[in-house]
Amino acid sequence: MVFVRLWLCVLFLWICSTPNRAQSVSQTVRGQVTDADGRSPLVGCAVKLMGANYAAQTGPDGSFKIDAVPVGRYVLQVSLQGYGSVTLPEILVEAAKETVLEISLALKTNDLNEVTVRSQRGADVATGLQTITNEQVKRYAGTFFDPARLAASFAGVAAANDQANALVVRGNSPNGLQYRLEGVEIVNPNHLTNAGTFSDRPTQSGGGTAIVSAQVLDRADFYTGALPVEYGNATAAVMDMRFRKGNNAKHEFTAQLGLIGLDVAAEGPINKNTTYLVNYRYSFTGLLAAAGVKLGDEDIRYQDLSFNISTKTKKAGVFTLFGMGGSSSNDFEAKRDASKWVFQKDGFDIFYTNKMGAIGLTHTVSLGSRTAWRTVLVASALRSSRGAARLSKVTYQPTLTETDLNRKERYTLSSTINHRFGALLSAKGGFNVSLQKDSLLAENALTTASFGATKSIIFEPFAALNWQPLRGVEINAGLHYLYYSQNQSQSVEPRLSVRYQLKPSQRIAFSYGLQSQLQLPQLYFGIIRQAPDDPIRTNLQLGLSKSHHFSLAYQVNLSPQAYFKTEVYYQSLFNIPVVSLDSRLVPFPRLPAFSAINLVEGFVNQPLFNLGTGQNYGIELTYQRYLARNFYVLATGSVYKSTYKGADGVQRSTRFDGGHTAGLTAGKEFVRRPNRAFGINARVLWMGGFRETPILLDDSRNKAAIVYDENKAFSLKIPDYFRPDLRIFWKKNKVGYTRTVSIDIQNVANVQNQSSQYFDVLQNDIVRTYQLGVIPVLSYRVEF
Repeated sequence: MVFVRLWLCVLFLWICSTPNRAQSVSQTVRGQVTDADGRSPLVGCAVKLMGANYAAQTGPDGSFKIDAVPVGRYVLQVSLQGYGSVTLPEILVEAAKETVLEISLALKTNDLNEVTVRSQRGADVATGLQTITNEQVKRYAGTFFDPARLAASFAGVAAANDQANALVVRGNSPNGLQYRLEGVEIVNPNHLTNAGTFSDRPTQSGGGTAIVSAQVLDRADFYTGALPVEYGNATAAVMDMRFRKGNNAKHEFTAQLGLIGLDVAAEGPINKNTTYLVNYRYSFTGLLAAAGVKLGDEDIRYQDLSFNISTKTKKAGVFTLFGMGGSSSNDFEAKRDASKWVFQKDGFDIFYTNKMGAIGLTHTVSLGSRTAWRTVLVASALRSSRGAARLSKVTYQPTLTETDLNRKERYTLSSTINHRFGALLSAKGGFNVSLQKDSLLAENALTTASFGATKSIIFEPFAALNWQPLRGVEINAGLHYLYYSQNQSQSVEPRLSVRYQLKPSQRIAFSYGLQSQLQLPQLYFGIIRQAPDDPIRTNLQLGLSKSHHFSLAYQVNLSPQAYFKTEVYYQSLFNIPVVSLDSRLVPFPRLPAFSAINLVEGFVNQPLFNLGTGQNYGIELTYQRYLARNFYVLATGSVYKSTYKGADGVQRSTRFDGGHTAGLTAGKEFVRRPNRAFGINARVLWMGGFRETPILLDDSRNKAAIVYDENKAFSLKIPDYFRPDLRIFWKKNKVGYTRTVSIDIQNVANVQNQSSQYFDVLQNDIVRTYQLGVIPVLSYRVEF
């Protein structure tokens, strides 16, 4: 009933604010064009909006400005003699805010250098890159304004659970995904990092929703293949988020209210050289709880703040101060009536809190026309705590039975220099050095599962050369090194990509990378005892998990707004922690099928050794038509296989061996009156079900705890997952402001997708759990 009343109020406000007569509305498109290598401004660039009679030329500082552009969608093209031209699709012009762009051009080496780009990445990325823009996050259906949830639309990417934004990329565990902010690795930047997990404990990657609001996001570069040379400590994927700068000419504001929460942003100039951008969000459920209204049996709240301050100097370059921080909580309070307890969780009070923050400083300076130097200093920290208390069926007094305390801190200095030697050769080099602190406590009423604390140095230097030896051929070769001081683990990692331009519209690309990653804290700190009186041991000696990643891609650009791409890949994983069957190492071996490759948030209290292997291979297809002429589509599909070997040497499917992913995302905008638009956006996700290990029912009943048939690990396949999402919006532009009403419905058909199974002590039986049903999210946004 609350939802219906809010919906009616928003419609009433919308109707009352409707003007009687439409008038033509326009806005400014402006920005700066720089050299891709030296970051120096480029003078004399031709900038034009394709299909429209609007154009400009860059001035001495590389800036351009196109006034009086009618609101709508455009394709922008930038060209300069001697440089490859760039085409940017999906440029949105609205009445409320100026469209401000930062564009880089690469030196032209042949007549094939005309490209359509969505990212300002250099030539070092040949395969496995998708760029998520601010505007896409707000437009696509079922994303809830979260870039990670949007990434589930891409080929080879599967959502691990509806309740969270954790991602399974090419059959890898979500823990193989690394988050970065402004190019630097940070701690998990999500609210409620325990969301969607089997044991309700936090994960290394993923959560209920991203702490970063779409209002401050410029783009997120999402890598799924062999990584560029500057990226390390990840075996599956990287999500590199970049903040946008505030408007340097005028103050602009955004306010959004919806069933996700309150979201407000402000930006503008502080002085002629300095800009600010700040955003704050507070959850809708938190607002209701503060008013005494409770939805369901859980109290979920979150809030976050993000900012970006940028200042440009005459000679010292550009400095930015950026940051993000958020807190969230999820409390479940059991009913004080045991007759209403149906499942074992119903007899517990469970409390979870999550706090995360990151702050950083970047400095970018041009050292002449051919050299650019970028330095980033970032500090990030995450703390989560969880407690579970069992209630007495008589007195309802709670007794604490489970405690989890997790803390991670990371302080990183990153520095990179790019230099162009000539038209055919360029280089980059740099390093990332981090001080990382981890502490963990996980215990229950019977034992301590994991306990420990470490402070270590992670050192990652890198270097690469980009060479174009022949017409249409581009080679990028480099070396990455990772050193972990805690146990002196190290990895020397070659990276290679080769791109060949067959025709102006066609190219093939090959990439290879050796990649490594630290283990999860709960693996390092797992308490090991063969007998109750034995001294405590842990697995701090574990080395890095590693993988060889090969990709081969073919892409054809069908138009400036559309392309088709197919990519085949093979990933060989090794040095994976498993339980050894050697009786000299482990007197009483158990879990012969265990491998860290399947781990999400659990613990293992046995000696582990880097003896496991795994492999992922598959083919991906992508057709994307950017939004042009009021229509867009993204159609993706992949077929893959994900297997592993534990200590027993048996090859099995991994937990994440779903077999296939498919997605169709499309939208249509209808502009029937000037300055007004109505749009329908839809997304359909179809994924193969993940794997489970059978539960031994009789043994579980005898022990009053879940007992798995480890000899048949991950032999059960969950039925396929199918979910349609729908987003409908109404937008109106008037001089000085833009208003948008939207309703975003996840799982609009209310499909019942299976999630997992467990043995429920109260039911004394195996219980099947399901993903989320239909979730409508209504919102009203005004920009001015």
